[in-house]
Amino acid sequence: MRALITRRDALTAIGVATFGLAAPEIAHGGETMGADDMVLGDADAPVTILEYSSLTCPHCARFHNETLPRIKERYIDTGKARLVYRDFPFDQAGVLAAAVAHCAGEKRYFGFLEVLFRTQKSWARSDDPLEALVRVSRLGGLKREAIEACIADQELLDRILASRLNGAREFNVNSTPTFIINGEKVVGAQPFERFEEILEGLLSRS
Repeated sequence: MRALITRRDALTAIGVATFGLAAPEIAHGGETMGADDMVLGDADAPVTILEYSSLTCPHCARFHNETLPRIKERYIDTGKARLVYRDFPFDQAGVLAAAVAHCAGEKRYFGFLEVLFRTQKSWARSDDPLEALVRVSRLGGLKREAIEACIADQELLDRILASRLNGAREFNVNSTPTFIINGEKVVGAQPFERFEEILEGLLSRS
């Protein structure tokens, strides 16, 4: 798991001069939802999985590459659970990648997350992460001009950092991935069987 960097480090990484926390806005199903939350699955699913994740975190990549497909097939696609993804970047590359994913648009967002996590080693460890992200994003149909416009969007960058700071404040998140499953905190890229145990227990009580 990646340890939490300081607020000053996070702001310095992208040159944010002023910053304000974005307050959560919508209450749904017992979970506090924000206007920028990206949701995979049925909005009325009885179980909500909040995921705080960084696109440069190897443990997050393992969850998305190996465990999430099984959760999706068994619980999300069947309407039993929904996944709410929240940005929790640790470094400049993580902020840039998060911005690129948001630039892809709501319909392509989770598809871009999948691509970014699968190609993480090729761009996150690059000497020039932005250029590497441009190359990866072209495969998904995003042009350089669109990417440059997104990473220059100060409001978008502030919202990404607000997601991280809100996670630390609301749920004491200090490493990734961290999950809040109907109020139960689960830390780390746990195996599918652990998620299965929790989800089945919640569904049996719903």
